[in-house]
Amino acid sequence: MTDLCMDAHGGVLFANDDWQLLPEGLEHRATGYFIEREALAARRSDGLWAWPLQLAEKSWCTPHLFREVFLAALDRFGLAADEALSRSFAVGFGLRPALGGRDGFVALGEVLRPKSAARKRPAEAKPAPRQPVRDRAGERVPVGASA
Repeated sequence: MTDLCMDAHGGVLFANDDWQLLPEGLEHRATGYFIEREALAARRSDGLWAWPLQLAEKSWCTPHLFREVFLAALDRFGLAADEALSRSFAVGFGLRPALGGRDGFVALGEVLRPKSAARKRPAEAKPAPRQPVRDRAGERVPVGASA
């Protein structure tokens, strides 16, 4: 269930079955887990968003419901989602098949890109012809001959 409530008195701004968006941040209804508004855009040193990765570790977190409220919070608080956010959800929760594109999870092809031409290995050349086998004196030894 999704519910949008515009409460002028500081109440719930958005809610789904698991989460509610408050003026102060996000709150998980069952556990009381809270993410402060000021911390929503937190990133790790590798540029991935911290909260999708953090919440992926919680057994009680339903990925699509968290993603729904997280995106609503970004929109409500004027924070821009970017490609790193998609990668963060993919890394944290794994890739999910798109259900008509509505669940918001990305396809593998949107996260992983083929190597650019500059990064591709050059095509292997034909192997060089085999050099004849030589003994210690430098004399050619027929292949298959025993010493």
